[in-house]
Amino acid sequence: MSAAGDRLQDTARQAALALPDVSHGYPFTPGLDVYKVAGKVFLIVTDIVTDDPDEQIITVKCEPEHARTQVRGYASITPGRYLDKRHWISLGPGASITERLVADAVEDSYDLVAERLLRSDRAGVR
Repeated sequence: MSAAGDRLQDTARQAALALPDVSHGYPFTPGLDVYKVAGKVFLIVTDIVTDDPDEQIITVKCEPEHARTQVRGYASITPGRYLDKRHWISLGPGASITERLVADAVEDSYDLVAERLLRSDRAGVR
């Protein structure tokens, strides 16, 4: 089943909050719900109240080669908005964007950020 914009965002939030040592807040602007592991960003949910499904996106960290593959493979996945387009991708609602794809993208982003943490910052991280 494809994930509509609000469900896509809810799935991403639930996946993020199920992971260890995750915090979230609005450090940049009230419209960006930011999720961090040990103080490092791994998920941004564009939390703008709008009826425009194109604005209901999530942005996750991604290995550059995997990011290119995702962008080529899915019409609703684009290089990350306002971020380094080699290392971040944005997922929007679309026929091929499933809840499982969203959850996997969030978990992969978390793992990518967590594996690059200093050893002293990894306590409590999977």
